[in-house]
This record gives sequence, structure tokens and C-alpha cells, in this order.
Amino acid sequence: MRRFVIGDIHGAHRAMIQCFERSGFDRKTDLLISLGDLCDGWPDVDKVFSELLGIKNLVLLMGNHDQWLLNWFLTGAAPDIWLVQGGDTTIGSFHAGVTSDQIQLLTDTVLYYKLDNYLFVHGGFLPHLPLESQDEEVFLWDRTLVQSALYHRDQGKEVALTNYDTVFVGHTPTINFDTVEPILACGVCLMDTGAGWPGGVLTMMDIESGESYGSNIVSDLYKEFKGRR
Repeated sequence: MRRFVIGDIHGAHRAMIQCFERSGFDRKTDLLISLGDLCDGWPDVDKVFSELLGIKNLVLLMGNHDQWLLNWFLTGAAPDIWLVQGGDTTIGSFHAGVTSDQIQLLTDTVLYYKLDNYLFVHGGFLPHLPLESQDEEVFLWDRTLVQSALYHRDQGKEVALTNYDTVFVGHTPTINFDTVEPILACGVCLMDTGAGWPGGVLTMMDIESGESYGSNIVSDLYKEFKGRR
């Protein structure tokens, strides 16, 4: 079994397939840890769900966008704050209806996942507090750890910010820092390489080797669709 982590997919099914093909990912034997935000970007959210449902060994983390989607699944609520951030495109992708398996996929998400001495979380966490005592909003939204890691990197200081070998996070696109590659700083690995935005890519990584496999620029794969702005 090889073990992989993948960044925020944001409805980019075509990019996800490229990552699987380029990494040699085996849906029957390999492990995939998804850092969340399956939706709200490109128009193939339903296909992303179908693809993930076919993976035998899957760990799916809840992302902040996924939380909006799950709420829509369960209640039909579609607040404007979600719709303007890609929710309208996500709703449109389920034109054929929502299945119980798709709802269950999001219902079964976790807020964090530990594997050996690695930690996986969508947004961030507070290293000075026990994981089990932290609020859901921290795991989904907080960027304090990422900001600290990037600050120390920019100061030329490689310091240990946590007790984990590596903390893998999504949520903060590396295209904000002029790269479509994962960023590793102070033991924090930023895996969101901007797949949800024009000009970004989707990336998955072999956890053991650290080798990453990126898609083409996602907006080039969806030239017929303008994407989020």
C-alpha cells in the first residue's frame, strides 16, 4: 500500500484523474487522505464524489466549503455567502439529484486525522491545546499555524512548531505565494496548490517519499468554464 495526501479538489474532477494517473494511484490498494473542500470551484463536484466513493481506502477531512454543502444536503439551505463562493456551481453539478451515498460521504468526514507521527487537517490547529478540546471552526478555518510557519521561513528560521513530523494542511492556496507547488515550512506542508482558482493546479503527494504529482493548470482543463473570481 502506498499512502497519498491530496489537496483541495474544488470540483476539478479532470485534474483529480490526472493526479491519479501521474502518481500511479491504485484505487483498490492505496490509501488516499483528502484534505477537504471537494466542492465550490469547477462544475464536476458530483463526479468528484463518485470517484471518491470508488476508493477502498479513503480518509476524508471536512473542509469549510464541505460544511456548507453538507448543510445544503441536509436542509436545503443555500446562504448567499456560500453561493457567491462557488456554491451556485456546486448546486448545479447535482442536477440529477443527490444520492444517499454522497450524503454519507460528507457525513463520515473527520476534522483531523493522525497517521504515524503525521497530522492531517483542513485549515489548522492550535499546537498548545489537545486536539480533542479544539473547536470545529479552528480545524476548518484557522490559518494561525500556516502564518507562523511562513513567517519563520521568511525570517530564515526553520523551527519546530508542533510535535508532529509533518502537518499537512489545505485551505491556504500556495498560489497566494506565487507557486503552484506544495510549500513545506517548519514542518507544515501546504497542499492546496490553488485548484479552486484560475491559474492553480491540483496536487497529491506520496507521504513517505514526499514526491508530488500535479495536474495541468485547472483553468486550462476547464476552458469552457470561467471558474471562481
